[in-house]
Amino acid sequence: MSEVGLDEVRQRIADACARAGRDVEEVKLVAVSKRHGPDAVRALAESGLDVFGESRVQEASQKIPLCPTGLTWHMIGHIQRNKARDVARLFSYVHSVDSLRLLEALDSAAAEVGKTLPVLLEVNVSGEGSKFGFMPDDVPAVLEKCPSLVNLDVSGLMTIPPFTPETEDARPHFVRLREWRDAWRAQSGFPLDELSMGMSHDFEVAIEEGATWIRLGTILFGERE
Repeated sequence: MSEVGLDEVRQRIADACARAGRDVEEVKLVAVSKRHGPDAVRALAESGLDVFGESRVQEASQKIPLCPTGLTWHMIGHIQRNKARDVARLFSYVHSVDSLRLLEALDSAAAEVGKTLPVLLEVNVSGEGSKFGFMPDDVPAVLEKCPSLVNLDVSGLMTIPPFTPETEDARPHFVRLREWRDAWRAQSGFPLDELSMGMSHDFEVAIEEGATWIRLGTILFGERE
């Protein structure tokens, strides 16, 4: 387990909200459990967390049945289209949709399992070639096609900024995503209320810039094996 307790993390979330003049209820936490076993999930669940994130479908399919029931599972990692059925079956929320073809595959898969699946469009804000995500210029055209996806709820955006030791270096990327969200919301009519941004090293900056979902792994679970 992490040396940083859950109470401290919650206090840091509250402090960041206070600095930004936000209600702490606006910020939701995904505990990123990838490469941590069911016992670690159970320990955090007993501490009151109930939303967990996985980035690999195969790992999640093996782990989730061994974890406490009643938890909510979010997919936060890159998805191959041939895994869309598994994603729709295992997860209640997807943060990492990065192509129109994946949107269409998830829409079909959600229809098969009889659910409406909330999804976020992953945006490659930094333009790094090593990162997944839509390029910003492509997002408006994608949003134009989203009304035909009747089993998906396109509820917002996600991004992963370049990792740097200085947390302030992430701020411009979070600002840019929020500003693009505001512009795309006005153009498309989609509310796009959700912004998934911020991880263990930069979540406070993300909250200050409008994050509604933060994805915390190391700070909660400790270093992965």
